[in-house]
Amino acid sequence: MLRKFRALFFLVPATVAFAQQPAPAPEKPKPPPVPEQKVTVSSVHVDGPDIALTFDDGPNEKLTPRLLDLLAQHHIHATFFVIGENVTQHPEILQRAAREGHEIGNHSWSHPNLAKMSDDAVRSQIKRTEEAIIGAIGSRPVLLRPPYGSLTTRQKHFIHDDLGYEIILWDVDPLDWKEPGPSIVSSRILKETRPGSIVLSHDIHAQTIQAMPATLSELEAKGFKFVTVSELLKLRTPVPPPTPKPVNAPAATPSPVVAPSPNG
Repeated sequence: MLRKFRALFFLVPATVAFAQQPAPAPEKPKPPPVPEQKVTVSSVHVDGPDIALTFDDGPNEKLTPRLLDLLAQHHIHATFFVIGENVTQHPEILQRAAREGHEIGNHSWSHPNLAKMSDDAVRSQIKRTEEAIIGAIGSRPVLLRPPYGSLTTRQKHFIHDDLGYEIILWDVDPLDWKEPGPSIVSSRILKETRPGSIVLSHDIHAQTIQAMPATLSELEAKGFKFVTVSELLKLRTPVPPPTPKPVNAPAATPSPVVAPSPNG
């Protein structure tokens, strides 16, 4: 009996001590993730019929002058994202484009995939092209389009915040680099373009140049107005809030159907 009492005596304090331990504090809810600052532009919201035509990878010795002739006939200003190597070979074409009111943007020195390169290599690609453009037209570009639209998140902020470029992508892509034929290039552009669109094309493919006469005429017939990318950015307006859905009203009680009088 004494042994049972002693065993019980030693168990009681342990039980009491365990019961007196404070309950664990509830976990604090995790804050919602901070949305990433958007530093690229694919299209903008505008109140008018404004769009921006852009042409990549030039200047091309034969095709870019033909395109410039056509744009001049329509009194259209476009934006050219140029390759640094091509600028050094044909600075006179870039000078003509700038003189005729077109905007010049940076498209890297040799068209690599920047997302697979180091920061120093990316800086070199951009800076060398920047210097070539300044040497040709006397002004620094403020827009950059990465080849293939490919950049890491780190590179986007580095190029935007440190190098001072607006990073321009697109929302209309006719895939003209696959050379599907002028009519298909044209139909894709006409189908996809909306107010505020940034249209991607390349002035190094003959089919693209062949597609432009019909494309420009049809876009004009639709009422679109052509501006450079920088002009389009200045026309940007806030996206209006979505219209609230109407509250469903209770269904009306159907009126009884009265059979027509045989004498009616």
